[in-house]
Amino acid sequence: MDQNQKNWFAIYTKSRNEKKVYDRLIEAGVEVFLPLLKVLKQWSDRKKWVEEPLFRSYIFVRIQPQEYYQILNIPGVVRYIAFEGKAVPVPPQQILAIKQFLNNEEDIREAGEEFEIGDRVEIFRGTLKGLLGDLIDIRGKQKVRIEIENIGHSIILTIPKSYLRMIRK
Repeated sequence: MDQNQKNWFAIYTKSRNEKKVYDRLIEAGVEVFLPLLKVLKQWSDRKKWVEEPLFRSYIFVRIQPQEYYQILNIPGVVRYIAFEGKAVPVPPQQILAIKQFLNNEEDIREAGEEFEIGDRVEIFRGTLKGLLGDLIDIRGKQKVRIEIENIGHSIILTIPKSYLRMIRK
């Protein structure tokens, strides 16, 4: 890996510390991405819109190799998401796809293909075009849960099934 090359990495944080870690990383001058979703929460006496992390306990940082250990020293950071003991870079197109997903609302159409849990799928339309994953859950007509590669974490996407196609094994 080039010493001047910046790569995106997913880091795992302490539970419910994503926003605090985000602020600490910004203060440290690190390029950081914390995807947030607006969610309507209901309590016994009221409803309120709040921002929640799209991935619980995960934040993305774009760093050079020499900044690797600096990140681990930030309070609230637990570890990098790793494969066989080595931190795995997240492809920039996946970060871009998540950003586009958060910034755009898709029009909803009826699905043409029927899917089953465990199917390997590709998003072939819309802002998340090109994203691959395994279908984990189907919730109604439009909501699917797909496990995204490279971070080993699932994300619940409200995405039309008509934007998915099955990848034959």
